[in-house]
Amino acid sequence: VMKKLGEARDEAGRIAGKHLGLNNSAVQMAKSGARGSMLNLSQMAGCIGQQAVRGERLSRGYWNRTLPHFQKGDLGAQAKGFVKNSYKSGLTPTEFFFHSMGGREGLVDTAVRTSRSGYMQRRLINALEDLKLKQDGTVRNTADSIIQFKYGEDGIDPTRSVQGDAIDVDDVLRDVLGEHYADLLARAEERKISAYATVEKDLMEAAMEEEEESEEIEYEGGGEE
Repeated sequence: VMKKLGEARDEAGRIAGKHLGLNNSAVQMAKSGARGSMLNLSQMAGCIGQQAVRGERLSRGYWNRTLPHFQKGDLGAQAKGFVKNSYKSGLTPTEFFFHSMGGREGLVDTAVRTSRSGYMQRRLINALEDLKLKQDGTVRNTADSIIQFKYGEDGIDPTRSVQGDAIDVDDVLRDVLGEHYADLLARAEERKISAYATVEKDLMEAAMEEEEESEEIEYEGGGEE
């Protein structure tokens, strides 16, 4: 049920986005990544969608129904927290109440996650504040005791790695350039080979000139004698 109601919200958002067009300021802001997303735009112009608490449709409230405005045993979309209106058109009183239930869960989760992650970061900083990476690649504390023989057990900087492996420039170029990468790589190899050939040719010519000059000097010296 949640999946189907989510698809209904997404379809309403697609219809609204089609009429807004790419020249709309809000669409440009969402597409560029400056702020917001197309989901926010679909909720503003199309449909807010199903409200959820603990990943499920709203069920808690009165006996066998969420609000006294609905019949007992009603399992319809609106009776279980689906908001068909958008922020632009405005919410009905029941939709506003359901929306506040879903929003309250988000606020509580945000507050709890912030406190937990902050305390965990504080403990990690206190535990690792005296560790330092030395020039020999080992990790040591202030007493110069070795904590790790190699940083991270593999010597790879996490900020410069992909899935635990050091970044491969060829893989990055292949992902960015796609099919043209092989052609560009072949051209680069040809240029490299031609450059090596040119250097070797220049060295051989210089060596031959030196030999000729040395022979001329020897010949001139023999003539004077």
